[in-house]
Amino acid sequence: MTNTTHPGPRAAARLTRRRAARALALAVPLALLAACGDAADPAATGSSTPGPSTAAGDPTSTPTSTPVATERDAATPRLVLTYDGGLVVLDATSLEPVATLDAEGFTRVNPAGDGRHVLVSTTGGFQVLDAGTWSQAHGDHAHHYTADPALTDLTYAAAEPGHVVVHDGRTALFDDATGHVTVLNSADVADPAAVLREHTTPAAHHGVAVELDDGTLVVSDGTADERTGVRVLDAHGAELTASDACPGVHGEAVAADDAVVVGCEDGVLVVHDAQVTKVDAPDAYGRIGNQAGHESSPIVLGDYKSDPDAELERPTRVALVDTRDAALRLVDLPASYTFRSLARGDDGEAIVLGTDGALHVIDPETGEIVRSVPVVDAWQEPEDWQQPRPAVRVHAGTAYVTDPAARAVHAVDVQTGEVWRSVELDVVPNEIAVVTGDVPPSAHGGALPDEHAHDEHAHDEHAHDEHAHEND
Repeated sequence: MTNTTHPGPRAAARLTRRRAARALALAVPLALLAACGDAADPAATGSSTPGPSTAAGDPTSTPTSTPVATERDAATPRLVLTYDGGLVVLDATSLEPVATLDAEGFTRVNPAGDGRHVLVSTTGGFQVLDAGTWSQAHGDHAHHYTADPALTDLTYAAAEPGHVVVHDGRTALFDDATGHVTVLNSADVADPAAVLREHTTPAAHHGVAVELDDGTLVVSDGTADERTGVRVLDAHGAELTASDACPGVHGEAVAADDAVVVGCEDGVLVVHDAQVTKVDAPDAYGRIGNQAGHESSPIVLGDYKSDPDAELERPTRVALVDTRDAALRLVDLPASYTFRSLARGDDGEAIVLGTDGALHVIDPETGEIVRSVPVVDAWQEPEDWQQPRPAVRVHAGTAYVTDPAARAVHAVDVQTGEVWRSVELDVVPNEIAVVTGDVPPSAHGGALPDEHAHDEHAHDEHAHDEHAHEND
């Protein structure tokens, strides 16, 4: 791999200050560090070894070796990219390779919610990949570690692994072949005992589920032939409310105040406080299926397609859904985009990666495009949704953009637009996920000592329709 661009002086200075500030904030006297040295094993994976199981959602595991850990002065974020034949793990600061792992078939990657692991959608279910970066809280400070990445022997069984949704310390897995939902404790995702709840929909379909702070489960409803709406269940599985006013239901995003937005072919459903509100699209056919939310923003970014007869529509408008008043605004873009093009910045900016090669940053409150940043060459969406196309993910002020045509990855400062680092890869990148290396989130709103723990829920990693089929 070749580093083709070095960070500019401003970006390098910002990066240095950010890392130095985090290290300083977590600094403690030497005696205190020694005193907490006998705490929990920093290299422990948390995996146990139950007997094999083939039931939907049941984890299967065999013993795995304990990684050799190296302590770091700050959390070390990493990127996990898929390619035809495997996975590549990069350091998110240098973009240098950390590991290459073999994987058969078409694999997909999803942050698991603990800042360390990635769920790889593969044959047989969701396999847990240890990205080899994590932090452990010790009272008023934390310790940070790295190790070699590895595919673990833990897989959450699914005949057709679909959406993975992380929210508020819970990770919800959906099996499209069975309609089975498995909810995990995000902080313990590498432990088979992390399974907290299971649910099976009345009929199998390409669906999605998310668990909220109070244990409410929002889950899609439909069949293999027709998806129609959502059901809202309480913590014990009893139905609180339901709606069938969402033809072609697909995808979700969570906004501020636990408002869930679910996409339809004629608008969206907003689920809030166990109430469902339909927001109509301005067109008779106005499909919103791929979305990106931010948990401090009441507005959700969604794609928008308006041609029901198109075999492959290349949209040039995006939707902004305000969950406060159920308003929907359309924003015209200078180029089309795809289902891997949507992200949110740390401050809630709506970000769209266009086929013109630029990152378009939108103020979600006004719908104004505040800047457009050229990053890659102009490109065209491939007809096969599984084929590589540029994708974007955001973490700690940086937008990471894959560039399949150039076999590259670029790091872009969201605030200034500076492309501060680029590297060439030995493979063609397809999907991308970010692991933060931070302290894992506590279940349902627990406090975290690390300053970037909120990034685990910043929906740059929540464009949950990574599992969207463009024509489904």
